[in-house]
Amino acid sequence: MIRPIVKVPQKVLTTQTKPVKRFDAKLHKLIADMKDTLQAARDPEGVGLAATQVGVGLSVFIMKPSKSSSYTVCINPIILTSEGIAHIKKKKSPRLEGCLSIENIWSPVSRTNKVKLQYQDELGVTKIKVFSTFPAVIVQHEVDHLNGVLFTQRALEQGRTLYREIEGELKKVDY
Repeated sequence: MIRPIVKVPQKVLTTQTKPVKRFDAKLHKLIADMKDTLQAARDPEGVGLAATQVGVGLSVFIMKPSKSSSYTVCINPIILTSEGIAHIKKKKSPRLEGCLSIENIWSPVSRTNKVKLQYQDELGVTKIKVFSTFPAVIVQHEVDHLNGVLFTQRALEQGRTLYREIEGELKKVDY
């Protein structure tokens, strides 16, 4: 079932989540719904979704970095290590980060390009995996969601410019 995406300024988006303790049918339904919701996201297409974005304050996120990749489900994730700043090349346009919960706002955000993540899968089995490049950025964005931090907060902390998309063009946001 596709669930509505929660938009700012809903409080659940800036509230730290609670750990999952029961790996039951209710959790599996949430995860299935999150997959349906992410799959249905258009304009923009989503690559990750935290439970908070569907109004649930549990420590769960899913990601699908590309159309051809499978879903990764991360429950009770903890970033163990992160290394290497993701470089924003001057010759190319910087990769802009966006969020399904913050419509039409974009900004470059510096993130590390490799993270080691400990998490549990849908059955409660603990896993440790290293994510790099774009998947590492997604992990950091989604873990921020679980900690009640939005990408716009990260961008402003880094002194970055926020952009609003208006009729297909990016315009600098004055704040």
